[in-house]
Amino acid sequence: MNKVLTSFDAAVEDIADGATIMLGGFGLCGIPENLIAALVRKNVRNLHTISNNMGVDGFGMGLMLEAGMIATHIGSYVGENKLLEEMVIAGKLDLKLIPQGTLAERIRAGGAGIPAFYTPAGVGTPVAEGKEVREFNGRHYLMEHALTADFALIKAWRGDRLGNLVYRKTARNFNPVMAAAARCTIAEVEELVEPGVLDPDVIVTPGVYVHRILQGENYKKRIERRTTRLNAVRV
Repeated sequence: MNKVLTSFDAAVEDIADGATIMLGGFGLCGIPENLIAALVRKNVRNLHTISNNMGVDGFGMGLMLEAGMIATHIGSYVGENKLLEEMVIAGKLDLKLIPQGTLAERIRAGGAGIPAFYTPAGVGTPVAEGKEVREFNGRHYLMEHALTADFALIKAWRGDRLGNLVYRKTARNFNPVMAAAARCTIAEVEELVEPGVLDPDVIVTPGVYVHRILQGENYKKRIERRTTRLNAVRV
């Protein structure tokens, strides 16, 4: 089955107002830049987004935020986006913060068909409010529910026309677990190859999880905060 599309606008055409969307990435590493741009052009509204963080002002998911497209967000970190902070304080956006490991596991559970699980993370903190707490072997655990989405927009390094995906180093991050946890997964890749080119031993996301695939272009691959040091001493 050929899952290749040539237009990013066509790839997101059926994403409607009010959809729940997972977006891969860690900071600005491994984010689906072209799919985000297409979603901004479509100007869909009232989205419920799930992502580790919200990009930065003026780039990544920050563009969606500036366009007023996001109603609620689930993530683990918000420290690089001033507009997000302002909107949350003003009550213009519903934000739910989750410990990063718990976020990853909730998404993984969603893809694995596991409805809920227990974790010690957050016990005795505001994270535990309203959640079931059980004791196992003398230790308390919170019950956390799986996360799923209508769509997952993800980024991979290489992919083939069947949707098999290979990631590159830390750009893998949340992308593989999100690919399995959505009703429709749309992947953009830096290099698109024919079936059989990818070594089966290095494929991380099997094509069965991917519904649409496109080759991206003009990647900026920005760094959130560039830190350098003058007069560095070589040891």
